[in-house]
Amino acid sequence: MNPNWVSVRVYGDFACFTRPENKMERVSYPIITPSAARGVLEAIFWHPQFEWRVREIRVYKPVRTMSILRNEVESKMSASRQEPYFADRDRTQRNAVILRDVDYGILAEPVVRPGVTHHPQKYREQFRRRVARGQCFHRPALGCREFPAEFEPFDETARTVEWSEDLGLMLWDLKYAEKPPFLPLFFHAVIKSGVIEVPEKPLGDRL
Repeated sequence: MNPNWVSVRVYGDFACFTRPENKMERVSYPIITPSAARGVLEAIFWHPQFEWRVREIRVYKPVRTMSILRNEVESKMSASRQEPYFADRDRTQRNAVILRDVDYGILAEPVVRPGVTHHPQKYREQFRRRVARGQCFHRPALGCREFPAEFEPFDETARTVEWSEDLGLMLWDLKYAEKPPFLPLFFHAVIKSGVIEVPEKPLGDRL
């Protein structure tokens, strides 16, 4: 493993990494996206002086899916809202195709922001200590808050699944602006023997 990278194993009973092209019903990608993996890393350790760049994702269990009905609300809460909001009056049921019994290895690199003088080694060591102690800023989730993730130190000797496939376009991350809509960025995902290598930049290089 690259000495500039850190690693963590994450797993859970359920996960849903929603495809952005599905507007109404949630349909999960077959594997955790780099964007969701970054969210897991930030839940464990976040600092404004660097950002996480996911380099590799490893899959340790075969893909298993299931369908469920989820309660969702139609509208979003707003700080400027004056009248009371009752979720039970705004609720709807939607079908979701989710993953079950997932287990991943995430390998990533902390990249310091422009103007920061601290060496990335400082953040790598802090992250490793937090993983070893089971510390996190908030509970990591596997795509949705109702699907919490467990995490522990990465095992370099663990065997990945025998799975090789061209997965096509996959969400790389979201490009945030001051106001929505946010711009989704994609990459061409190819899994080889249970491992996806995440490119440095998305397709089109629109960073």
